[in-house]
Amino acid sequence: MQENKMGTMPINKLLITMSLPMMLSMLIQALYNIVDSMFVSQISEAALTAVSLAFPIQNLMIGIATGTGVGVNALLSRYLGRKEFDKSNTVATSGVLVLFISAIVFLIFGFFGTRFYFEMQDAGAEITELGVSYLSICSIFSVGIFLEIAFERLLQATGRTMFTMTTQGLGAIINIIFDPIFIFGFGPIPAFGIEGAAIATVLGQIIAAILAFIFNMKYNHDVDFNFKKYKPNLHVIRKIYAIGVPSIIMVSIGSIMSYGMNQILMGFTKSAAAFFGGVYIKLQSFVFMPIFGMNNGIIPIVSYNYGARKPDRIIQTIRLGCIYAIGIMIFGTLLFQLFPEWLLSFFNPSKEMLEIGVIGLRIISIHFVIAAVGILLSTVFQALGHGMLSLISSAVRQLIVLLPVAYLLARSENIDIVWFAYPIAEVVSLSLCVYFFIKIYRNEISMIVQEV
Repeated sequence: MQENKMGTMPINKLLITMSLPMMLSMLIQALYNIVDSMFVSQISEAALTAVSLAFPIQNLMIGIATGTGVGVNALLSRYLGRKEFDKSNTVATSGVLVLFISAIVFLIFGFFGTRFYFEMQDAGAEITELGVSYLSICSIFSVGIFLEIAFERLLQATGRTMFTMTTQGLGAIINIIFDPIFIFGFGPIPAFGIEGAAIATVLGQIIAAILAFIFNMKYNHDVDFNFKKYKPNLHVIRKIYAIGVPSIIMVSIGSIMSYGMNQILMGFTKSAAAFFGGVYIKLQSFVFMPIFGMNNGIIPIVSYNYGARKPDRIIQTIRLGCIYAIGIMIFGTLLFQLFPEWLLSFFNPSKEMLEIGVIGLRIISIHFVIAAVGILLSTVFQALGHGMLSLISSAVRQLIVLLPVAYLLARSENIDIVWFAYPIAEVVSLSLCVYFFIKIYRNEISMIVQEV
């Protein structure tokens, strides 16, 4: 077999080829998140608050799926770089199996855990009922998101990101089309309200999963997706999670952070919680999703060239990734600083939410450029098999710094001050990431240079 393009194509062209489809698909995903909240806000601010409070669980689902996907992606790419094709095929079948099992766990939670989750947050009867209706559907039918990500990561790990863009993009577009139909009703379809938003979400995910499966069967020739020949292997699953668990825990930490921030903000007003989870999280995803898309392209490039012992390609990938990430974040910062009222106007804000949101968007966006570099370095840690370092930097940022600082600033009884917890946490996290990267370069990457 000829060497995969990740070991031969010029890095700039390769990075663009690998990342641009993912960036575009994630921009569509971000647009879906925004449109979803826009439609939900037309129901009521209580509905928007319910979706905001449900976000930590939805984020956890995606985190488990993408974290497992990181392990599959990095391990499969590494084996391909070493030409160990039997092992790469076993990684593929093992990854799909564990993600299917994860979907079963959330199905059980959907039936038995959602009401307890909302009652813990003491959000009031109306928000609780709306939240249970929404989150139950998303959890029970989570098999769509888990299998979608499983099959997309196989395409991504072998450089076929155009197919991944197609599946993610189509899933998001279907969701956007179905949102108004199922929320407000159309023809024979009745108005389901907030349940309609959940129905649209899971239908988009299931259709995307089916399409990603078809693409793997027809076009992914680097992976022999055969459960009979390459049975899931417990040893391989352990290796997948040795890389992926830190990423899963990172997202779990993010869910804990979101839950904690919601509780801090609910102490001020429900409008503040609605702004944070229903508006800010969705708007910032429009800026951050392209970075995550690019990082999904960087992981297999770095992993492959690490396995192939090509250090120059690793360093060039990191350098170009930083340049592109900073450029994207400068645009995002300017957008949030100059047009906060316009951005908030899409979400039918009350006067109180608008006052909170304008100041909040401007203060929080101060950290965007700093966050871009930290996110990229964390991705490099994962690609090189050091997911624990990503975990440590994430835990420091969101649990050790962000939440405690936000809690202390909230004691000032001035909600505007609370938002400064974000830039403070990012400065600390970036400093830690730079320290970790210097150690990895000295101990590992520079060693490859000497070998070559």
